[in-house]
Amino acid sequence: MPLETRKPATRAILAGLISGVSEQQTLEELALLAETAGAEVLAKVTQKRPSKDPAYYLGLGKVREIAQMAEFLGANAVIFDDDLTPVQIRNLEDIIGTQIIDRTTLILDIFAQRARSLEGKIQVELAQLQHLLPRLTGKGVELSREGGGIGTRGPGETKLETDRRHIRRRISYLKRELERIRKNRELLRSSRKYPVVSLVGYTNAGKSTLMNALTGAGVSANDRLFDTLDTTTRALVLPDGRKVLLSDTVGFIRKLSHEIVEAFKATLEEVKESDLLIIVADASSSSVEEEIATVRKVLNEIQAGDIPSILALNKMDKIDNLDLLKPLINDKNAVEISALKGTNLDLLLKKMCVLLPQTREHASLLIPYEYGFLLDDIYENGKVEREEYRPEGIEIEGMIDSILLRKLRKYLFDRSCF
Repeated sequence: MPLETRKPATRAILAGLISGVSEQQTLEELALLAETAGAEVLAKVTQKRPSKDPAYYLGLGKVREIAQMAEFLGANAVIFDDDLTPVQIRNLEDIIGTQIIDRTTLILDIFAQRARSLEGKIQVELAQLQHLLPRLTGKGVELSREGGGIGTRGPGETKLETDRRHIRRRISYLKRELERIRKNRELLRSSRKYPVVSLVGYTNAGKSTLMNALTGAGVSANDRLFDTLDTTTRALVLPDGRKVLLSDTVGFIRKLSHEIVEAFKATLEEVKESDLLIIVADASSSSVEEEIATVRKVLNEIQAGDIPSILALNKMDKIDNLDLLKPLINDKNAVEISALKGTNLDLLLKKMCVLLPQTREHASLLIPYEYGFLLDDIYENGKVEREEYRPEGIEIEGMIDSILLRKLRKYLFDRSCF
């Protein structure tokens, strides 16, 4: 007799507004998000209308149709492709009679499953509470009645058993903790000796796979949305000898809510403080141009849009027709790669050398023998082209780190005098 398979806690109908091709794609994305969160998608319902209904999000007739469908299919949740107001949630619950979940609640539920570090968990809980606070009305907050499922992870039932005052107190505490983390990060950034290169991109574009290919970091790189939530940083030596810190960050997505951006400000500041960005894009995606536009939009929102960037068109091993990608390939800062196969990673590294702001200057130094220990810093932070032992000391010529060069300016050596 076959083993009984356990049904998912959430059996959902998806619902969204359609006014163009991009909205249809977001509903497909919503289905992937729902499945990533562990829900079983029973059906998708769309409605064409110019704007959201202020009372029901969809038209009243369509909402009643969903209620009948939910009863027929045995759905216990309806997931909407946008954020809902407290009024909309209450009205939808009254008519449909199931748990009502909006897009941000769904994304935050996935984040709650993915967060591993203390910082990640704090950021997720803060975003969940900020999203929940204005929606503390009606039976919609009693998510524990389902015995698990979307919206019940993270802070969980404790937040549902407290009043607004206690939630506000918890939010204040979490904000203080994140501010403390932010200040610690700021201190670490001020003491960094190396430039920072950040991998950014749409979720599931292959950032973690690229991180592993370039540094051997061994971070999780599964084929699923938001597989990486906590930032990972590793050292990388470029072909020109410069050492950089390569950082893998949380993926972006369409309709990224204010609560998520605000809560993840400490993480996103890592991107903002980068010297170079590598925008990793899934070239095999049918909506790759929109995904790149979404990433650039988020970068602008966090004041990182002006940082030099490389467009890494990933998963090129899956592409049959290159003509469709011509507008992207023709970008002078684009590199076609396959992180999984290791294709063209050498070209990507060379492009990094070109676009990374130069922090070195060509110089000749004459280091006295008694200060020979300075050679370690010179070699570590520069690229030595020539080393010659002279009676007065060791002559070093090459590309020297600008900050280090200012400290060693008294040892500058003019060969024309000899």
